[in-house]
Amino acid sequence: MTNKDGTYEVLAVRFATRQTVASQVYLNHHVYGEPDRPLGMDYFFWVLRNDERTLVVDTGFTPEVGDRRGRTTTCPVPEALARLGIDPAGIGQLVITHAHYDHTGNVGLFPHARILISARELDFWTGPYARRVQFGHSAEPSDLAHLAEAEREGRVVRLPERYEPAPGIELREVGGHTPGQLVALVRTEGGTVVLASDAVHYYEELELDRPFLVVADLAAMYRGFDELAALAAEPDTVLLPGHDPLVLERFEPLDPADPGFAVRVGPSTGRKRS
Repeated sequence: MTNKDGTYEVLAVRFATRQTVASQVYLNHHVYGEPDRPLGMDYFFWVLRNDERTLVVDTGFTPEVGDRRGRTTTCPVPEALARLGIDPAGIGQLVITHAHYDHTGNVGLFPHARILISARELDFWTGPYARRVQFGHSAEPSDLAHLAEAEREGRVVRLPERYEPAPGIELREVGGHTPGQLVALVRTEGGTVVLASDAVHYYEELELDRPFLVVADLAAMYRGFDELAALAAEPDTVLLPGHDPLVLERFEPLDPADPGFAVRVGPSTGRKRS
């Protein structure tokens, strides 16, 4: 790795997948007047690293939780970290973009990390409405307990709407999908990666202006779409959605022998598309 401080290698690492249909992905799919259609959904966590530091963004879910929820684990997160040469005990900063089960499932692997999460997000998930079924089904109580334990240990950093954890990385709260959904703007040697996480699950979600099925604030989700579309339109900038299988097709694989494992993401690492 030769990235100088302030620029990063950005990795999207797939740990699970499932097959679904559009009506189980998009809010009120029937209003679009289209037939239902198959749709794949991949599950990622992300790594931002250079010669000075490594940050992990989100922590996936365990195979046990995946099995219970009908998801197919392709590479358990601990194994994926090992393949990348990452010792989770050595990670100093862990970003949690939001507190859904598929983004917080292995927080306990990072015993020494400062956990960066939106103050609004953490307040919501420790408040009374998080227990209501329409919210609570998207979270795992054990994951929230790990976050609570980390906060008691003084390791949780409640973030304002904008925060820079390191040179070349900016975290922004956009809300919508959850009350404090974060995105990350990451500088690479070739330009900027807008790591949308679940502010945008699929490329077409933004392109077709179609909100995801799980939403805490619909107006905020639409505002987030507008903000991310404007960012993605800037020169030398690429958008990285949170669950799109096309991510593995649009960027170069980290390991050509296993193209479904991880890709390097950036304006200079995208594959040409017809």
